[in-house]
Amino acid sequence: MVLPSKLFASETGKEIGIQLYTLRNLVEEDFEGTLRKLARIGYKTIEAAGYNNGKFYGFEPQTYRRKLEDLGLIPLSSHSSVSPENIQKTIVDTLKAGMQYLVLPFIPQEKRQSLDDYKRLADELNKMGMMCKKAGLIFGYHNHDFEFHKKDNQVPFDLLLENTDPDYVTMELDIYWMRFARKDPIDYFERYPGRFSLWHVKDMADSPDKQTTEIGSGVIGFPTLFASAEQAGLKHYFVEQETFTIDPIQSVAQSFNYLNSL
Repeated sequence: MVLPSKLFASETGKEIGIQLYTLRNLVEEDFEGTLRKLARIGYKTIEAAGYNNGKFYGFEPQTYRRKLEDLGLIPLSSHSSVSPENIQKTIVDTLKAGMQYLVLPFIPQEKRQSLDDYKRLADELNKMGMMCKKAGLIFGYHNHDFEFHKKDNQVPFDLLLENTDPDYVTMELDIYWMRFARKDPIDYFERYPGRFSLWHVKDMADSPDKQTTEIGSGVIGFPTLFASAEQAGLKHYFVEQETFTIDPIQSVAQSFNYLNSL
């Protein structure tokens, strides 16, 4: 496979990042080799999705950081199943790994049955976000589509935005899932400016199954969204893709090149 030999920094002024869940099978099989390919493509910032038992992908936090930095990659963020019970240990490990962001990626179904559940979640997010800020981390919440399913005629995602303190909680907007739920990111940028400092840039295929696809080849208009980046509060973004119809490395290279050309 031929990888791009000469690539340039994104014209958006922000480094192009990738969420490692995208290449989860390859990362598991060959962590260093896969990261080396991402660095050769031109990716700079990395968001982890493999924190367990105090380690990132089986490596001690400092070792994980060194492996990335040796390749010119920045360990910027981590998805972690963080809770009030393990928040302090997770903060320590995330800082040791050299990261700036700690993101809660998902809440189980049993904890999102009612609006009261979401109110309790907002309280937990505020408390954990306060602890992160005191430690020097930025705490975030990553959405799926279920946060947009109305409960008692209210959108839970709106409740989270209105009941979390912007000083303690930022939103990592998964653009694909918001569009999957038939919501408009621009509308949210206008109603909640500055709240979306992290994005998952994930495209949607123009097909009945609406699978994820290479950035720029689907139905989501990313140039329009990036034009509203300042209003959204965007600081960093990560390419993410869940399914592939071509070789995964070639796929993420294609996504990089599209974003690099914006």
